[in-house]
Amino acid sequence: MKLQNYAQGKWVNGEGDGQQLVNAVNGDLVAEATSKGLDFGDMMKYAREVGSPALRKLTFHERGRMLKALAFHLMEKKEEFYKVSAYTGATRVDSWIDIEGGIGNLFSNASLRKQFPNETFALDGEIAPLSKNGTFIGHHILTSKQGVAIHINAFNFPVWGMLEKIAVNLLAGVPAIVKPATVTSYLTEAVVREIVASGILPEGSLQLICGSARGILDYVESSDVVTFTGSASTGKMLKSHPRLVEESVPFNMEADSLNCSVLGEDAVPGTPEFDLFIKEVQKEMTVKAGQKCTAIRRVLVPEKLVEDVQIALGQRLAKTVIGDPSQEGVRMGPLAGKEQVAEVTAQVAKLAESQEIVYGSLTDFNLIGADKNKGSFLSPILFLNNDPFNKTDCHDIEAFGPVSTILPYKTIEEAIELAKMGKGSLVCSIVTADDQIAKEFVFGAAAMHGRILVLNADCAKESTGHGSPMPQLTHGGPGRAGGGEEMGGMRGVKHYLQRTAIQGSPTTLTAITNQYQSGGKFKHDKVHPFRKHFEELEIGETWITAKHTVTETDIVNFANVSGDNFYAHMDVTSLEGTIFEERVAHGYFILSKAAGLFVEPAKGPVLLNYGLEDARFVKPVYVGTTIGVKFTVKEKVDGEKRDEEDIAKGIVKFLVDVYDQTGETVAIATILTMVKKIDQSN
Repeated sequence: MKLQNYAQGKWVNGEGDGQQLVNAVNGDLVAEATSKGLDFGDMMKYAREVGSPALRKLTFHERGRMLKALAFHLMEKKEEFYKVSAYTGATRVDSWIDIEGGIGNLFSNASLRKQFPNETFALDGEIAPLSKNGTFIGHHILTSKQGVAIHINAFNFPVWGMLEKIAVNLLAGVPAIVKPATVTSYLTEAVVREIVASGILPEGSLQLICGSARGILDYVESSDVVTFTGSASTGKMLKSHPRLVEESVPFNMEADSLNCSVLGEDAVPGTPEFDLFIKEVQKEMTVKAGQKCTAIRRVLVPEKLVEDVQIALGQRLAKTVIGDPSQEGVRMGPLAGKEQVAEVTAQVAKLAESQEIVYGSLTDFNLIGADKNKGSFLSPILFLNNDPFNKTDCHDIEAFGPVSTILPYKTIEEAIELAKMGKGSLVCSIVTADDQIAKEFVFGAAAMHGRILVLNADCAKESTGHGSPMPQLTHGGPGRAGGGEEMGGMRGVKHYLQRTAIQGSPTTLTAITNQYQSGGKFKHDKVHPFRKHFEELEIGETWITAKHTVTETDIVNFANVSGDNFYAHMDVTSLEGTIFEERVAHGYFILSKAAGLFVEPAKGPVLLNYGLEDARFVKPVYVGTTIGVKFTVKEKVDGEKRDEEDIAKGIVKFLVDVYDQTGETVAIATILTMVKKIDQSN
């Protein structure tokens, strides 16, 4: 079978013979892959001219719902993906991480839409006052880059590696061209086929290259984004491409790194933390046969516990059954191919020049249901380095397979230095029940790591583990790890958005942003805003309330109701040396009274008060102060019906500006109300 490329809206065969892709378990031919004949320039143009406009006209909420629909569709097809994944040598657990972990990224990013407005753009940060009288202000907006995301992925996660990246660029409104590593590209192709068949994504949103993408960077432009996952050496070569430099193209690199895990000095044998450490190291050595960019390569252990760790880890590794993942009891499959076996074997030989193998063998190991000569198998290899500050190969050489090295340390300061000798890592972990040890290590090692897991008995049951990047958090690291940043919730989406400063009058910026900017002109209406449905309310629409003069009785009554008898409200004899001149009204009374002034009590389209944001008490309110409220429609957020029986509604954010008789603001807040729509169909 020859894999096809998906280019310019069509499935296309590459020209000539392709690279043969084999089953990692038995060496049988799975497919051939070639991209010869593809015009990468035309593919880029198609993404920019077809995919980009289609995505950019959708709002963040529409794109998020698109990702959610795609995630559900792929989950329905997951068993087909598991069958194909077996050719890579993955166990069911390995495949689950790749397939359902990747789909989980779609779900997570779909939910992220709620942190963005239901617009094609978003505001970033706070308003910047630029003039004395407030007639000239500044803000920042985020709009979709009008280029294409090029994702050059590694062989170890053919599904997760694609989905975790495209979920982010698609939510941002940017199309993608995906180039998976050829050796496992048959699994990526299977998933893309289902994505295309679903019809969920707009045409031009996604294209696929199975085979070489050499030359594609010659066509990048300044509006594009390039991401790379793989070896540090290849990443550095790509990063220095002249076209990337000339066009100032963002390049996000996530490179394999020499990650470490540290056993705290308190975690002695017999403690839950010691057992957790052994389990975590063994898992990271054997899951995906150690072919993970986050796998534990360096095992940092207190000097006095080295022998205990070596014995316990060796015993646990000995229970790891290697072979055909389809066979019952097998817990570790082969590497992805013979090339990977040869590469790891060569790196093991280099490491063996300066340190000792204490568990495992390159040749002497048993398999279940498989043949060493046909499959791409390796045994877990555990080294011991008795002088890690002088025998430094383990800090420079990575064997991208089931290979780790135990390194002794004397003090936590030494552990920090050893961790940093990896020259920049995606992740490290420390297993300790001592929070002071954890704190010292985290602040000592953080600058050279993208993520730090602190593992102990308190979080172990729910911990996602050392090797699991989460879509809500950034995935990347400094130095050798590439200096890049992926996922990370809103942070990741912003990599595909252009931040632009805008300046003008508050009224003009209100019109541009669809969000009321303080100081902008009000729109007055005789109809109270609580009498209007969601569709009828306009940004900037303002209700000027009646006024109320604060009395001593107000303060006393509120204290009795709330139980807040703070001295500034109740004891006038205690005010000396404070900022208050006399008894001051409770801030929460001012907001409560403001609600009494702006609320329309009769039943209407407003369903409920949904919340309060950004409340500030900016000026003391004393007895005799007269307050009023400017109640302004600040922003409207369209809602989604959960089901046919649900009420169609949206969230309206009102700016509550409480002012006194001098016209100065005394309190300000934003309230969120849930407002019914006229149209109940959506």
